[in-house]
Amino acid sequence: MAGLAGVEPIGGRRIGLPPWTLSFYIGRRFLVAVLLMLGGLTLIGALFDFLDLLRQAADKPAATLAIVSEMEFLRVPWLALRILPFAVLLGGIYAFWRLNRSSELVVARASGVSAWQFLAMPVLAAAGLGLLAMMALSPLSAVMFARADTLYSAYLAVGAGPLSLSGGQLWVRQADPAAAPGATAIVHAKDVRIVKHVLSTKAVTIWRLGPQTQFLERIDAGSARLSRGDWSLHDVEILHPDAPPSRVATMWFPTDLTVQRVQESFADPSALSFWALPGFVRLLRQSGFSTTRHELAYQAWLALPLLCATMALVAAGFSMRPVRRGGAAQMLAGGVAFGFALFMISEVAAQFGKSGALPVTLAAWAPAAAGLMLAVALLLHLEDG
Repeated sequence: MAGLAGVEPIGGRRIGLPPWTLSFYIGRRFLVAVLLMLGGLTLIGALFDFLDLLRQAADKPAATLAIVSEMEFLRVPWLALRILPFAVLLGGIYAFWRLNRSSELVVARASGVSAWQFLAMPVLAAAGLGLLAMMALSPLSAVMFARADTLYSAYLAVGAGPLSLSGGQLWVRQADPAAAPGATAIVHAKDVRIVKHVLSTKAVTIWRLGPQTQFLERIDAGSARLSRGDWSLHDVEILHPDAPPSRVATMWFPTDLTVQRVQESFADPSALSFWALPGFVRLLRQSGFSTTRHELAYQAWLALPLLCATMALVAAGFSMRPVRRGGAAQMLAGGVAFGFALFMISEVAAQFGKSGALPVTLAAWAPAAAGLMLAVALLLHLEDG
């Protein structure tokens, strides 16, 4: 214990170990606790998410157990990244509580080692986890979540069907009861633009397919506008099987798609990695779509290392109270409550950011920065107060 704390009597003298030795030791204990906590919380979250998917699939025979299981498996990395800051908080509280209970932190501080010195590695480890999640794990999470989202749209979602935006082109699959019971329509539109909340496109093609995916009709239009409940098609050519094409100047094609749903459905930010978000934001801006959600997601990725470091400092601040003073349980509960309060503040700030009431950068960074300042103030009180 004495060697661990940095005070080992040798020849009547006390020789202090380098602070980094102690910091590395505490950092290793902290990292192991955080990773174990992340695995446990992810497992619990995945179980509840799986049960929710099973509930949604109860009245959908096509959504078999294998499909739902695959969907949940694909969502696990995304769930782990969402849980990461809280795993840092709870794992850190557990690690520091164990070190404090065994008096290792007490002996270290009594030997003259500052809390800021032995907390260096835990804080760097937490920030490193956030950086690793942002730069390396987000591409894997995005690919798997996009696949899970596709399965969800195909088997569990209700409404107009899945949407995708690629290179300014819109793909939509929707029900087409006007063609035949159980029929579907696939809409492909080029050069999608939104001006003053009006969606307009060029070179629209609509394939109408029967219940057995047999070809029923193809509609090509030179341009189109999406209005309430209909596509307004202009300069239209209609092709039927075994019949010559016919042309009309204007026609209406029914749809339950809306401009708002197009805005909300284009590439969920969770389906885009940290590296892909800037390019997608440029694409949305060029097409006239709102970029707020995606810019907020990008700034949240950038703020993740700071948020993880903040959670590490919060964990230390609420679990380093000497056991002999009592009140340790209240301090630990306060740390957990503080972390969840920070989460709620982050969610509220994100909603304000999405609505435009707050600048995106402020909405993403303010909660982490405020939490960091409060955690530092608490540590200063414990260390020097």
